[in-house]
Amino acid sequence: MRKLIISEWLSLDGFVSDKNGQLDFFAGLVRDTFAEPEQVAFLQTIDTVLMGRATYQQFSAVWPNVPLESGLLAQRMNQANKIVFSQSLKEAPWGAYESAFVEARDAAPAIRALKSAPGKDIVLFASISLAQAAMRENLVDEYHLFICPVLTGGGRRLFMDESCGLRLASVNRCGGGVVCLKYEA
Repeated sequence: MRKLIISEWLSLDGFVSDKNGQLDFFAGLVRDTFAEPEQVAFLQTIDTVLMGRATYQQFSAVWPNVPLESGLLAQRMNQANKIVFSQSLKEAPWGAYESAFVEARDAAPAIRALKSAPGKDIVLFASISLAQAAMRENLVDEYHLFICPVLTGGGRRLFMDESCGLRLASVNRCGGGVVCLKYEA
């Protein structure tokens, strides 16, 4: 069975965005971090990217314009199967690449079906509401949490009131003071 991996960037005080909903505290670190050996190895294990509508709109404005030669992250973002969970979008173009598939039904059964289908692992980047829905349904197998050396003093949280035990699988130091914590559910 394929694994569902949630990959999120958090401030040291546990927020995925700052008080104004901005992502500036990590935006400049993403490409360099995913060029590091541990992240390159991870990217080779996935073939499907899940995202919500807002993340799709942000990502599709950037990634189709990033040359594939710039690294494996650009290759995965542009060439992987992409599924956008949205009830408002009818289509999800991705520049010159194959469009993302729009999934309008409830996320839980769709993710369960994806996990049981053949293929490599599945990653959910950003898309906090979608990530929280997957967590509520116990669909997450791993968390890749990129902790940034910044305190936002508030913002949106990934982890809410749900409790679950996680097992620390690895800790990797990245450039810019970022630490990647990999947990297994």
